[in-house]
Amino acid sequence: MTVTNRAYSLFEIKEMDEDARRITGIATTPKTDRAGDIVMSEGAVYKLPIPFLYQHDSRQPIGFVTDAKVTKKGIEIVAEIAKDVHEDIEKAWKYIKAGLVRGLSIGFKGIDIEPIPNSWGVIFEKWEWLELSAVTIPANADASIQTIKQYDAEALKAATGAGTGSSTDKPAATGTKGRVVKLDAPARDRAKPFVIRSIKRT
Repeated sequence: MTVTNRAYSLFEIKEMDEDARRITGIATTPKTDRAGDIVMSEGAVYKLPIPFLYQHDSRQPIGFVTDAKVTKKGIEIVAEIAKDVHEDIEKAWKYIKAGLVRGLSIGFKGIDIEPIPNSWGVIFEKWEWLELSAVTIPANADASIQTIKQYDAEALKAATGAGTGSSTDKPAATGTKGRVVKLDAPARDRAKPFVIRSIKRT
């Protein structure tokens, strides 16, 4: 199974051609969704054009990245948004123009990875650039990463048809470690209250 990493950054728009639906800008040096990791911009391996998606949804392609210039400070890109294809693309274009969607997320696969000494993090020295997405992201990029991760998880859950329950490891009522299952609203409505008297372990 191919593992795709994601790196999030703000996108500074330098130029926008509304007639050609072309945007030119630079993404600040990105950080991955795992704290402490570093993605070296100069390590990008890619072939143009690169798919340009909306909100990391492979079912919502909105255009292509037609040009990319890699520097130590970040990656300058030119992206073109398709015309007269689907109303979802028109909506995405309006959001981008209005500044409501002002972030970029790079989908990539690590090639050369080095551990960071005295840290859980790694440095992606070389990586394959698979796709670029326009994502909703507030001015505080670091604080927004958790929000985007949650969006990604919900999108994956919807795409795979996973169950409505979510689980977390929390102390059980007996004081020992157990598995607590939280039910979404519809499931709670159907379930009757009950009390666990004992647990038999086999």
